[in-house]
Amino acid sequence: MTDLPPNNALPTPAETTPEGEAEAKPEVGVGPWEGEWPVGEHWDPDLLRDGDRRNVVDQYRYWKHEAIVADLDSKRHDFHIAIENWQHDLNIGTVVRTANAFLAKEVHIIGRRRWNRRGAMVTDRYQHVRHHPTVEDFVQWAEDEGLAVIGIDIFPDSVPLETYDLPRNCVLVFGQEGPGLTPEVHDAAVATLSIEQFGSTRSMNAASAAAIAMHAWVRRHVFHQPVS
Repeated sequence: MTDLPPNNALPTPAETTPEGEAEAKPEVGVGPWEGEWPVGEHWDPDLLRDGDRRNVVDQYRYWKHEAIVADLDSKRHDFHIAIENWQHDLNIGTVVRTANAFLAKEVHIIGRRRWNRRGAMVTDRYQHVRHHPTVEDFVQWAEDEGLAVIGIDIFPDSVPLETYDLPRNCVLVFGQEGPGLTPEVHDAAVATLSIEQFGSTRSMNAASAAAIAMHAWVRRHVFHQPVS
């Protein structure tokens, strides 16, 4: 595959600083391809001609969208992410973005179909997102897929995420910001895990908790780090 040119930020028209000095603001991505175009079905001729300003890693610069998704699908991890959405949770977009970063198999929205996509930063175009109208529908899907439902929340019976041996094939479930996991999901989970905290607050943001839990799975099953 042809090597990409250096991913140098290109200057935009200068802006004026408070001191009156002109300051160039860098653009995201790369400009038009320089030199002879590469050959392959995955290259996007429009991007090669005009430049690629998308928020993608250098490996996927100038690739067609469907080619990127197909390549991601060939190497996705075995864990899924689910989040309950009964009150139009604003964290979902950030969870989707993080799921894309850790290459989750799918993200599942339980409850309302509509969710705030702003925090996803367009990563939902590369991440499979599935909707389940009810907890029962979600639990039945997980059972049919042979996935262990793992809740992440603080309950009297929660066990520490840090010492729990996460199964490879699982779906990590997060509750609504504020009320947390519903009793229905808590009852359906094979285990509910808590994240150890050391400050004064009782809980942390759901999107932050999701990132920590996903990274715990990656450490266990990608880097093969044992739990203590």
